[in-house]
Amino acid sequence: MSRPPHDVGDAPAPARADDAAQAIDWDALDQAALAVRTRAHAPYSRYRVGAAILVRSGRLFTGCNVENASYGLTICAERSAIVQMVAAGERDPIALTVATSGPVLGSPCGMCRQTLAEFAVDFPIRLIAAEADGVPPRTTSLSALLPEAFGAAALSR
Repeated sequence: MSRPPHDVGDAPAPARADDAAQAIDWDALDQAALAVRTRAHAPYSRYRVGAAILVRSGRLFTGCNVENASYGLTICAERSAIVQMVAAGERDPIALTVATSGPVLGSPCGMCRQTLAEFAVDFPIRLIAAEADGVPPRTTSLSALLPEAFGAAALSR
């Protein structure tokens, strides 16, 4: 029996997140992002990225970047994880880890930031380096990365 794409395999499941104040198991998110990063399809840039999103129900969704020879068709890890989240019927992300190679921590691109903002005004985002010893993780937030995000309210008539 195969596992669904959002299943993180044997990675420990984070604690159920009934409210935003509950502690987030960053180690579980980090390990899930690192694991899925190894499955990225990045033959052109060799820049592999993994993302793990925790939703309010306690479920965890992962995604990796998938490059295409027609660069505009490439999908980033963060959007890949969001697609898995939506396909599973979830809509309420509360935390995200993004794993890149390092030594410079990579943050979500503009398109990913806007996609994340479709589902939440703000939540913590942890950036980690997979292949750079001594590079400490950094935690930021969606609102810090995308202040004054465009949203559904701008479309109301």
